[in-house]
Amino acid sequence: MPALLLPVLRAALLRLSRGEALKDGLLKGMRALASFKTALTVRFGDIEVGIDADPEIGLADSGDLDTDLADLLRTIGEAASEHDAALVLFIDELQYVPEEQLASLIAALHSASQEQLPITMVAVGLRQLVGKTGRAKSYAERLFEFVPVDGLEDDDARSALIVPASHEGVEFNPDAIAEVLRKTGGNPYFLQEWGKHSWDVADASPIEFDDVQRATTLALAELDASFFRVRFDRLTPAQKGYMRAMAELGAGPHRSSEIASVLNQKVNSVAPMRSELMKKGMIYSPAHGDTAFTVPLFDGFMKRIMPLP
Repeated sequence: MPALLLPVLRAALLRLSRGEALKDGLLKGMRALASFKTALTVRFGDIEVGIDADPEIGLADSGDLDTDLADLLRTIGEAASEHDAALVLFIDELQYVPEEQLASLIAALHSASQEQLPITMVAVGLRQLVGKTGRAKSYAERLFEFVPVDGLEDDDARSALIVPASHEGVEFNPDAIAEVLRKTGGNPYFLQEWGKHSWDVADASPIEFDDVQRATTLALAELDASFFRVRFDRLTPAQKGYMRAMAELGAGPHRSSEIASVLNQKVNSVAPMRSELMKKGMIYSPAHGDTAFTVPLFDGFMKRIMPLP
């Protein structure tokens, strides 16, 4: 994560300069980046990022990620403030950042917030991210606003199907729409898949219930071969067995004791497996002792792909 931040922070400083020579605040920011890169190189090996400034001794170069990242973001935040600008870090798949590095990032943003510097973060991650940030830094829940992103509400899901089709002079029968919503649960990606395949198999407008049924077979086959399969192939045989036991119980969430019972094992013996799957982003805990799939419809895929152990 620190190495990935270097090129985007460098680009942000250059954009602040608006093509002019670097002024004091921006030059200090570049020196902080150079120092940070030097410290990272010592810790992680060579990093392929060109920094157009010499390192500044004593600034973001201690080798301690908590201290150095805080120094770096503070220096860049001060440069942004001098230019009446704000810096926002946009990070996808934040749940994959190692917990130690996530803790350093949270601490650095907290420090910048305390000094009222114009630097913040907008991030996206799977459901286990809330718990992970809380473990990394206990004050994370007060520092950030966590907004759950679930399936679309019925009206929005219907619009996702009806509006694009209407632009091409095509309609969906009400029972066809209801079936797509039932199959997808309003998941935006799945709505695209069912909409696409329903369109492809329909002979004429309006798209009917039978068209959606045929589309379901095609959509699931495509998801099985790509979307679901990519995740499945990351698992060990034992982890696949745990996921299959979960699937036997349905979409979830399920009590850990119920999953262990399907596997004919004790809860304590399967607890490490549950923890490993959480780290891989395959499952999460919506409440203490509960376990659920992070990906919708994954229970059906597991039943299609393998027998119960």
